Amino acid sequence: MSKFIAKPAFSLAGNLQIPGDKSISHRAIMLGALADGITKISGFLQGEDVLSTLKAFAAMGVKIEQNADKVTIYGVGIFGLKRPEKPIDLGNSGTSVRLISGILVAQDFDSELIGDASLSKRPMGRVIEPLSKMGALISSSNGKLPLKITGGQALNAIDYQLPVASAQVKSCILLAGLYARGRTCITEPAPTRDHTERMLRGFGQQVNSSGNSICLTGKAKLTPTQIQVPADISSAAFFMVAASIAKTADITLPAVNINPTRTGIIEILQLMGAKISLTNQAEIGGELIADIRICNSKLKGINIPEALVPLAIDEFPAIFIAAACATGETILTGAKELRVKESDRIQAMADGLEILGIKNSVLADGIKITGGELQKPSAIIQSHADHRICMAFAVASARCQHPIEIADVDNVKTSFPNFVELANAAGMVIEG
Repeated sequence: MSKFIAKPAFSLAGNLQIPGDKSISHRAIMLGALADGITKISGFLQGEDVLSTLKAFAAMGVKIEQNADKVTIYGVGIFGLKRPEKPIDLGNSGTSVRLISGILVAQDFDSELIGDASLSKRPMGRVIEPLSKMGALISSSNGKLPLKITGGQALNAIDYQLPVASAQVKSCILLAGLYARGRTCITEPAPTRDHTERMLRGFGQQVNSSGNSICLTGKAKLTPTQIQVPADISSAAFFMVAASIAKTADITLPAVNINPTRTGIIEILQLMGAKISLTNQAEIGGELIADIRICNSKLKGINIPEALVPLAIDEFPAIFIAAACATGETILTGAKELRVKESDRIQAMADGLEILGIKNSVLADGIKITGGELQKPSAIIQSHADHRICMAFAVASARCQHPIEIADVDNVKTSFPNFVELANAAGMVIEG
């Protein structure tokens, strides 16, 4: 079993190039494959999750050329995919399996989606239910993988109210809506990341957004394009927290995606007193980017506004580390979604914080964390093979005076393959 040993590091500095956005890289592969012609991508994230998406479409007859972070996709059109020879293995990637489901239910061939042990525990009923309402035929075991999809079904448009704010479910329905008869509309209980809507427009598809409702009309043809993938704010979050809690720090993260549906991490840290500034703001391919500079600061505990929860859902493991180093109590509610990620992130982080001597109380939909001094770890921290748990406790070394040992860290490669290299370049000492 792999592990990190993160040793004390109190001074951080540097200009760090964060790898490409995972969410955008996934969607670029999918829509590029469904376009009529050649799509070129630069800044592509070379993480295992996105490579699972790439391999899935290659297995369905799409020619894809990759040279480091540059990818060329020879799109086959929305009806040009071919039946894969075996079940499609999507590894650990929840984004892949949920979004691809929306595409596969409209194909004229049968297919099966499988994944690793972690992905096989995650709930898929949230996409099965709306897709079935559209006319899809999907069978599963208790709403989990494997998913067996019967092809050749005619899809009908639906008006769907999302029971839980989820960009993955929304995107799945929008992708199925490309094939459906009529106008598909989705209403969200709260805004979620809108990369699918933005990218569909970039490929020439009309998508209408009004308030929390998103609509599109099916039977579309996608036009190929060029995509520049910005740096991933979810990966940047670990360095934002590390710099905020370090004794001295001055870190700049260039050209990070600051899509307004993803900036919860910035707003929450600023509410806690973090010194964060954004410069060189620009728009590339419909996405907003900026250079983010973070300096060390004195953080204070806060009640995290529930409106910010969907805008920072993937960043909470890092935010919990910030809360552990803040003065006072931080309270998070309205985040039940964290319990069905790659791990139960609320409980996993609570257990790890306890090992570091940080008092906390787990709630049904959140957590209360009382900030304090990180103590000598009383045990090895278990990551539960969750990449974000691994990285969150690794950056806690910017404040802890003792080495932190974190078990089962291989899945960091799913989203941030050069995490250790960048962390050590900034002044951390992570061995793995």
